[in-house]
Amino acid sequence: MEILEKQSKLTAIIVDDELHGRENLRLIIETYCPELEVKDCAATVVLAIEMVKIHQPDVVFLDINMPVLDGFDFLDEFECRDFMVVIVSAHQEFGINAVKAGAVDYLLKPINIKELKLCVKKLMAIKTEKDKTKPTTKNNNLIIPASHGFNVLQIDDILRLEADGCYTKIITNDKKSTMVSRTLKDFEVSLPKDTFFRIHKSHLINLKYIKDYSNLSGSFVSMTDGCKVEISRRKSSEFIQQVKVFLKAV
Repeated sequence: MEILEKQSKLTAIIVDDELHGRENLRLIIETYCPELEVKDCAATVVLAIEMVKIHQPDVVFLDINMPVLDGFDFLDEFECRDFMVVIVSAHQEFGINAVKAGAVDYLLKPINIKELKLCVKKLMAIKTEKDKTKPTTKNNNLIIPASHGFNVLQIDDILRLEADGCYTKIITNDKKSTMVSRTLKDFEVSLPKDTFFRIHKSHLINLKYIKDYSNLSGSFVSMTDGCKVEISRRKSSEFIQQVKVFLKAV
């Protein structure tokens, strides 16, 4: 039962340049919104961008009026957002721009607990609907939602996946590719973690099809289709460890 409850939670980060604003919202969420798990808090846009990469949250509670870079600057950094956005501000005048930016909700400071609960209910409903159209796996098949119904790919035949904005390109070992209107994060969650590894924000690879690895002038892996893919610096050590585990299991 505890596992199911943990899986059903929404993960979140809070972005606010004021310490009181961050800590107050975290406390209210932890007290009144058990559906949410706050992973971290950020005082600047630069730090917030890094936290999104690390935690890949379901939702970002975002203050707008911050020095140097503001909340809209933060949103502009993401060509395709894998997360929902809730604007949290002491000012009402950002409402129209928040809607244009695709925010799910707009909460005014000081936080009204009833409004926050309604906001969380809305977030949960959106997540539930989104989950219905996620890629799923069954009997070593990857079932991909499509406009006409669905497509089925053999998981063992998938060589790598590449992010392309809000789409993902799936390349199979016969060098054919399929473009799917789902984010790379959705596939990362669905595919077996012992075989597939996200080496970069834009690349998820099947360890079975690695040809070689090089750490000269950066870290790169060559795949059997001839593609050379960069490994992000923070993923390098984890990648090497995962490959060792994979090779022992083969």
